[in-house]
Amino acid sequence: MQLYVIGVNHTTAPIQIREHIAFNSDLLGVALHELTANGASEAAILSTCNRTELYCSTDDPQKALNWLSQYHKLDKDAIAPYIYTLPNDEAVKHAFRVASGLDSMVLGEPQILGQFKQSVKIAQDAGTLGTLLHKLFQRTFEVAKEVRTNTDIGANSISMAAAAVKLAQRIFGDINQQKVLFIGAG
Repeated sequence: MQLYVIGVNHTTAPIQIREHIAFNSDLLGVALHELTANGASEAAILSTCNRTELYCSTDDPQKALNWLSQYHKLDKDAIAPYIYTLPNDEAVKHAFRVASGLDSMVLGEPQILGQFKQSVKIAQDAGTLGTLLHKLFQRTFEVAKEVRTNTDIGANSISMAAAAVKLAQRIFGDINQQKVLFIGAG
């Protein structure tokens, strides 16, 4: 069995694709069991507004990709151009980048680490984490903490909503008396 990350994110797929590949958080446990019944010996799913990623141990990543398209009732060929499949060391480096906020739409945004930890907890509760993924995520969270502690990445990081407010303030000045409607995808 090898480690793979299979997914889409804000740099590989438009929101119209990402929203169809996203998972309902209430159904993640069921989805994880289905994924492990379809070729993955271990699995965790990170699904946010900006990314959906399957972290799995498998001999055949194509089975996981097939499952992903079938689960969401999507044409595999239609989503294939947006999907990345990262094996072994690439998967590890990717997990480190994601949890550290280095792969976020807003560099260093702090929410992703909590979202990542929550996805791991769901996988743990579902019983789909094994030794390989447990070690990966333990080290991933250590690296994310080191990055935040030893760099200034989190010093000026903000969420997309906070970035939008700052931009509105730059454009309109004082927005305290303004009425604002935010419409978002996440």
